[in-house]
Amino acid sequence: MLQTKKIEYRDGETVLEGHYAIETNHTGKRPAILVIHDWSGCNDFACQKAEYLAELGYAGFAVDMYGKGILGETKEEKMALITPFMSDRSSLRIRILAALQAVKHLEHVDASRIGAIGFCFGGLCALDLARSGADVRGVVSFHGLLGAPENLPMPLIKAKILALHGHDDPMVLPEAVLAFQREMTAAYVDWQMHIYGKTMHAFTNPLANDPDFGTVYNNIADKRSWLAMKNFFAEVL
Repeated sequence: MLQTKKIEYRDGETVLEGHYAIETNHTGKRPAILVIHDWSGCNDFACQKAEYLAELGYAGFAVDMYGKGILGETKEEKMALITPFMSDRSSLRIRILAALQAVKHLEHVDASRIGAIGFCFGGLCALDLARSGADVRGVVSFHGLLGAPENLPMPLIKAKILALHGHDDPMVLPEAVLAFQREMTAAYVDWQMHIYGKTMHAFTNPLANDPDFGTVYNNIADKRSWLAMKNFFAEVL
């Protein structure tokens, strides 16, 4: 039986609220997977992904990067929410590490087996979690932003990394993909990247239908990427 609950946690004075999902038919502690939302905030899409992961036998936790109840509706509102973190990647790192610490202390979680996935902005957050040197087993970026943070220490990356990318994504151009690959190789990371042809940004989101903006849902790439993620976590967790 699927059980969900809201979990409050903090980053300094900021109150955050994650969405926690577990399958109660499974007993004992289990691996946990953080789900990091896109630039909208901790929305239904992210919470649903946490529930899907729970059905697979993991503890799913949809992370809140913005603050309890904060969601962007328009592109302007979403840009206003994402910009402070894109401008200050150290604050992004602190915020995602706060979520990791919250998850480690949940009753049913095996703190030695934790992974993370993220979508768009959340993909960048998942990668920055790995770049922080955090003790996580693996991270998956779905159509994520790939650029490395500047002027931040780069500890040894412990996580295995899977990046799932649309070839025609106008927000992550081929030179950014190559730079990411070089970064991971130079850091001696166990990394892999799947690139889907005829696929744009936000390809996992059924509500994405804005070709001029570069966000278009792709049913085939959505299914292929989810299967790739399942195989990845079956290996690393």
